[in-house]
Amino acid sequence: MKKDEYLYKTNEFGNLKEIMYDVTEKNQELNAFIIKEKLGKEVKYKNISYKEALSDANNLGTALFDLGMKNKRIAIISKNRYEWIIGYFATLMGDMTVVPLDKGLTALELENSLSRSKADMVIFEKEYVDMVKNIKSNKNTNLKEYVCMDEVDGYKYIYDLIERGRHLLENGNDEYVNMEINPNDTRILLFTSGTTAASKIVMLAHSNVMHNVNSVNKIIKVYNKDIYLAMLPFHHCLGIVGFLIVFFNGGTSVFCDGLRYIKDNLKEYKVSIMITVPLLLEAMSKKVDAEIEKKGKTKAVSIAKKISKILLIFGIDIRRKLFKDIIDQFGGDIRYFISGAAALDKNVIKGFNEIGIRTIQGYGLTETTPVISIGNDKYTKDGSVGFPLKDVEVKIVDVDEEGIGEIVAKGPNIMLGYYENQEATDEVIKDGWFYTGDLGYIDEEGYVFITGRKKNVIVLKNGKNIYPEELENLVNKLDVVKESMVFGLPKGDDLVVSVKVQYDEEVTSDKYKGMNEEGLREIIWEQIKEINKMLPKYKYIKNMILTNEDFIKTTTNKIKRHEEMKKMEISLK
Repeated sequence: MKKDEYLYKTNEFGNLKEIMYDVTEKNQELNAFIIKEKLGKEVKYKNISYKEALSDANNLGTALFDLGMKNKRIAIISKNRYEWIIGYFATLMGDMTVVPLDKGLTALELENSLSRSKADMVIFEKEYVDMVKNIKSNKNTNLKEYVCMDEVDGYKYIYDLIERGRHLLENGNDEYVNMEINPNDTRILLFTSGTTAASKIVMLAHSNVMHNVNSVNKIIKVYNKDIYLAMLPFHHCLGIVGFLIVFFNGGTSVFCDGLRYIKDNLKEYKVSIMITVPLLLEAMSKKVDAEIEKKGKTKAVSIAKKISKILLIFGIDIRRKLFKDIIDQFGGDIRYFISGAAALDKNVIKGFNEIGIRTIQGYGLTETTPVISIGNDKYTKDGSVGFPLKDVEVKIVDVDEEGIGEIVAKGPNIMLGYYENQEATDEVIKDGWFYTGDLGYIDEEGYVFITGRKKNVIVLKNGKNIYPEELENLVNKLDVVKESMVFGLPKGDDLVVSVKVQYDEEVTSDKYKGMNEEGLREIIWEQIKEINKMLPKYKYIKNMILTNEDFIKTTTNKIKRHEEMKKMEISLK
């Protein structure tokens, strides 16, 4: 595929205000959101149109200007909900700066983040009231205003502000709605993952976000009838850009009730698009395979896939009819799984695509707003993260004997830099190229492949490099394994390739009922020895730690390897 090849014609936008006004003009009465409201045991659903969403954002923004927030910084912290989005739009449509914060921050981390970002206002939900109260009394931040998404005594209520803004607009206060946007100035401050002290603050502009939204919409078809399950947290760059891609097209967004309720939510809302992380898709794929095996249909499904593949050669696609029972396990309407944040097992991608659920993966970082490359509606390759987006250049540097090197990228998606940290900026941006810290290669057709994270590579005394992610993909395929982490265990002046395995209690209780952990350890170790037989000897896994405890994770479900290593050092002493 040529980089300049577009599959679909769409408008291009220079800032988020343009998107909001354009999409509202085209889809005024269509549902932008469906909100679930629980009143005891009773559940009601509230539809919010594009017209209402624009009105709420403009009203809130007008009230924010009236509070003196013009040219100020506004932090947002909550789970994914409608008020988060309205706060986000209200801030950016007024050319103010938004600071999306991780909903999992501790009290100290929240205060630290608000202080470091020099936020002037925080918009929060009631779960953070105690934290905010302490922060307010400590006076260690630049905060001047505190706005709650829920009615709480002592704090401004977001819907009171929306109503206040409505009256101001009706009385001719139009400074906010007439505000012009500077598309290339810093207007988004995003913290990278990691501990708050070590994390860096990425500076992004409207133009960075717009490049991603404009480009992806030209290679992946989204309709205004699509229902999008917003499960990735909005403070995560992929979470908000994924939402904007659907919003751009007049689709409807709904909110996830939590990881354990995803399958229920898919069915409840008739979800057609979900952007997610590999861990979830891999777990869902395992459950599908287990269910097929349990019903004794493994051979029948395999034959059906072969027939379907032959028919596709002749342009006949019956996959969604042929595999309806399987698709119904995901609500029956899902047509797109898009995976990001880490590499997805190519067999999982292949498996979903074979039954008619389009599954692609993309690649990028917060610093690249976030997408660098992604599969598309015309070209995909199992295991690949697709082609670079339009106007994005990608190359591999410091290539080793296996053809693997660091991925570097250049383009309009690259961040403006790290806030108040020129030294760190200079370390990763050199001559316009952003050094990702990720390892991979580009094949002869131009597809990009990710092999792992540079800092995770296990370097043995003999100079051999081992990429943990490669071995983890193999171990994670074992039905008893919920998740794993491969690491180098120090021994003398060398490292022993080792793995920490979290076993799946649901599978073990079903398949190995009554077995103790020692017996389970023997079974998994025998399976790992079989994996070793497929590998060169220097990659052999020689040690295993077994646990039923969850790994320490980021809010996008990536293992915090450094913290896990510290935890194991303590437990191994």
